[in-house]
Amino acid sequence: MLAVLSPGQGSQKPGFLTPWLDLTGTEARLREWSALAGVDLLHLGTDADADEIKDTARTQPLLVAAALLAGEHLPMDDVALTAGHSVGELGAAVLAGVLSAEAAISLAGVRGREMAAACALEPTGMAAVLGGDPDEVLAAIETNGLYPGNRNGAGQIVAAGSLDGLDKLAAEPPARARIIRLKVAGAFHTPYMAPAETALAAVAAEITPADPVRLLLSNLDGTAVDNGAEMVRRLVRQVTAPVRWDLCMRTLADLGVTGVIELPPAGTLAGLVKRDLKGDGAPEIVTLNTPDDLPAARDLIARIGGRS
Repeated sequence: MLAVLSPGQGSQKPGFLTPWLDLTGTEARLREWSALAGVDLLHLGTDADADEIKDTARTQPLLVAAALLAGEHLPMDDVALTAGHSVGELGAAVLAGVLSAEAAISLAGVRGREMAAACALEPTGMAAVLGGDPDEVLAAIETNGLYPGNRNGAGQIVAAGSLDGLDKLAAEPPARARIIRLKVAGAFHTPYMAPAETALAAVAAEITPADPVRLLLSNLDGTAVDNGAEMVRRLVRQVTAPVRWDLCMRTLADLGVTGVIELPPAGTLAGLVKRDLKGDGAPEIVTLNTPDDLPAARDLIARIGGRS
């Protein structure tokens, strides 16, 4: 079984969409989607610097657009499963047939703007906790009044919440754990994002989704969702709920996934999969970053794809 994965915020790099402009229709598509997202995706994906593309309002629709651009050039009929990390779930939902590209780009634009606005209401942040006993890490996060915004597997849990709480966690980290502050605008996937969830729900209510045509995993609990309306509800809920990528990877292992393609900007999820799904059953991985990587991705699909 083969899975196509869509990365989330933090994976973007300056100019990462530039090579894709060589493919016919890419520039026109980006201009069309820019109008829906309310940001200049063509500029952001090619000429913008690192500071400009780390802005949540810009980054989220940019990442969804990148996933969709690459997905259009893959034989998705032979792909059994899709999943995305955080905002990457919108791209995965399109590739699974739940949302149209236009709906996903529009939702990403709203999601990004509203999460950025929620971040501005109160100073908050996030920090990666690497290593340590998971139960002890979670206990330390709770003790400091923080939330586990992401549980990424591979020994990585992301704490989110007040800056004071993050400072206290860094001052007294759990045993055998290392704290790395993340350069993000605020505490994503926590109750601090409640205003953004409310705004996104209002827009999502106007969308009529379809049921997925392939397995589509949810960040809420790692399970496959077979109902389009339920997936949209989960996409909205995910704004304030922890990203359980660890459970998504457990599902990949339980299903016997033997091949993984990460969509651009690829590398982050591939690294987590490599560290978590090791041994004889480790999946073969292709990181799809430029059109030059398309032949390897198509070859992987041809060899181990299929809708079984």
